[in-house]
Amino acid sequence: MKATRLFDPLPRGQEHAADAPLSIHDLTVAYHRKPVLWDIDLDVPEGNLVGVIGPNGAGKSTLLKACIDSIPRASGDIRVYGRPYRQQRQRVAYVPQRESVDWDFPVSARDVVAMGTYGRIGWCRPVGRAQRQEAHEALEHVGIGHLADRQISQLSGGQQQRVFLARALAQKASLYLMDEPFAAVDAATERAIVDLLKELKQQGKTCVVVHHDLATVPSYFDRLILLNMRVVATGPVAEVFTNENLKKTYGGKLTLLTEAGQALVNTE
Repeated sequence: MKATRLFDPLPRGQEHAADAPLSIHDLTVAYHRKPVLWDIDLDVPEGNLVGVIGPNGAGKSTLLKACIDSIPRASGDIRVYGRPYRQQRQRVAYVPQRESVDWDFPVSARDVVAMGTYGRIGWCRPVGRAQRQEAHEALEHVGIGHLADRQISQLSGGQQQRVFLARALAQKASLYLMDEPFAAVDAATERAIVDLLKELKQQGKTCVVVHHDLATVPSYFDRLILLNMRVVATGPVAEVFTNENLKKTYGGKLTLLTEAGQALVNTE
């Protein structure tokens, strides 16, 4: 049976919003013929902080990678502001999981952040003084300007995550896709990320964030996508972040459900 959708419901035959920052049409992704995402269909509205939650193996990271064409799709279509990603690349900033990056590569924090300007200056053109200044300002923005010349392998986990966030800021995107930015960071970095997300929202930006800590969902996000291969429920946090939907999403992981339920009680 097809999952009930509370997040910009799109009945069969109805057009998706042409101006949505992210519009996903009947997306299916499979690895070695085994479906990882199945029949995903939704629009993400502009100017929202959207959390993507679900158990390990639910397809959360795969969803973001599919949005930036880094993995093949078995079927379906994805639009960014009404156009394919390849035509809107400059408007999308992607923050991957920190564990997926080779941090031993011999570049400085400033070099990494300056990569965020490539889409505007062109991949074959050298980074100039203006772009280096932009990179430094982005590092200052996330609180590590003093580490601009430090090689990335010499940074702590939280500092490395801030470098990625600074790179996304330097890109000056409209849509931000972040894959577990809060994972394994210190408390100060977590606060910095939350402040940055709120700032981006105030600027009218849209952020889609893969997240694992259910207890912080009500205070971090406006909307949710509950995912377990399919969309279980999507919509405003107050409507879809319920024990019933969490049970459908996480199955028998009762400890997580108890913690999430307590978080709900504490916000009322």
